[in-house]
Amino acid sequence: MTAGDTNSFLGNTSIEQRSAEVLERLRSLREQDAPTHGGRVLSYVYDSGLAALDQLATDAAQLVQPVNGLDPTVFPSTAVMERELVGFVRGFLHGDGDVIGNVTSGGTESCVLAVKAARDLRGLPPGEGSIVLPTTAHAAFHKAAHLLGLELILVAVDPNSGRVRAADIGSALRSDTVLIVASAPSYPFAALDPIVEIAEIARTQSVPFHVDACIGGFALPWWGELPAWDFQVPGVTSISADVHKYGYSPKGASVLLYRGRDLHRKQYFGLTAWPGYPVVNPTLMGSKSVAALAGAWSITQVLGESGYADLVVRAHRATASLVDTIGGIDGLRVVGTPVGPLFAVAADGGVPPDRQVDPHRWATAVGVRGFVLQGQPASTQPDGTALPRTTHLTITPVTDSVLTELTTALLLGADDVRGLPAAGPPPALAELAGAFERGDVSVDDVRALPSEAVAAALVSAGLDPKGTGGSPLDMAAVLAAVESLPREVTTRLLVEFLAGLVEP
Repeated sequence: MTAGDTNSFLGNTSIEQRSAEVLERLRSLREQDAPTHGGRVLSYVYDSGLAALDQLATDAAQLVQPVNGLDPTVFPSTAVMERELVGFVRGFLHGDGDVIGNVTSGGTESCVLAVKAARDLRGLPPGEGSIVLPTTAHAAFHKAAHLLGLELILVAVDPNSGRVRAADIGSALRSDTVLIVASAPSYPFAALDPIVEIAEIARTQSVPFHVDACIGGFALPWWGELPAWDFQVPGVTSISADVHKYGYSPKGASVLLYRGRDLHRKQYFGLTAWPGYPVVNPTLMGSKSVAALAGAWSITQVLGESGYADLVVRAHRATASLVDTIGGIDGLRVVGTPVGPLFAVAADGGVPPDRQVDPHRWATAVGVRGFVLQGQPASTQPDGTALPRTTHLTITPVTDSVLTELTTALLLGADDVRGLPAAGPPPALAELAGAFERGDVSVDDVRALPSEAVAAALVSAGLDPKGTGGSPLDMAAVLAAVESLPREVTTRLLVEFLAGLVEP
């Protein structure tokens, strides 16, 4: 492009000037986001507290910015980084030379690929096959089953501990089961499922067994004395561990490991029967950025196992302190016995209502004090048992540096809402819930609605994705709506809301 060509689309403005304006606008947009550093958002982001690691990832990403991860024969640096990152993770997960794998774009892709590999290893016809997993297993496995045409067999967990019983997993197996899934730990309640017992069932039944350690994979190896849960356990055939969580790499990078080459190769998609170049993809994407891989590889090279162990000590200390804090708050309780740097908080049903604290109102009150917690709705399991509404906290090393302020916010937030009734849905959605209870409206009625009608219902409920309502999103009310309406309906509403957020 010549200088004249540049002027034709920029007028009298130089590329440098226009670039500066664009970046300034981006900075302004970023000011509207929740803070990604400093320990004020206790979900979604994982802050090591080490600014040098962020800079390292930025520099590494710049070095590989134009590289296409599609073909490591053209860009062999990608193969070196992936091979070394996979080897590093294999080491601390106690894998031997038969354990191999790939780097993916995140936990969801790792989970989907683990399911695909197990399905293809079994060789069942399309539309056949099932996965057995606890109700607390990540939503990514629901997505995998949907995409791959498999039936989900959900197994209830103990409502008090959040752990699944190995015997219940065994009872749920069918002749067409292609994969068993368990968590180390689960995201909702930080429960470490009984991996050894489940693995023995999987081994004796010759069913692949995936341990989802997306959130715990870079923390549990240094957490302390725990029951075995990784490749030390015979019968564990695959594990996912996200580097962009407690590996502190940029989004998105996850490592997916398999025991054995035959299972691993089933993850791949290959095609030579078309007129173009031979296609062989280890992941769902073809062309892909190498920035996250380079950042993840660089950070693991710098930290090593000893660096991660030091960071885990800080996260462990903060987690233990906060669990103790919740234990001393009248009206709240920690769910089960959490394992790793995360936990969930529920109302304490053992105290009178005037002393109970609704966890969703509590999250809102803590948010006013500058800390973002994550609400989780109550749910009913397939066996009819109920799991409580909770608030989730993800703890990182940097949490230790704001522990005093966070503890104060948790205590005062509870004081603000103690004795108040549980948060309810917006009035319009409460009316809709009543219509469902009376039988005036069915799920099929909602399924048949066009998007415009669903969008209008959101606006009438005060949930306008365009923000014309003038009030902030009340997450406590949204989660109450999820609890009171059929889940298919709230899924439809939330899809419409989030799709509306990005409509031009």
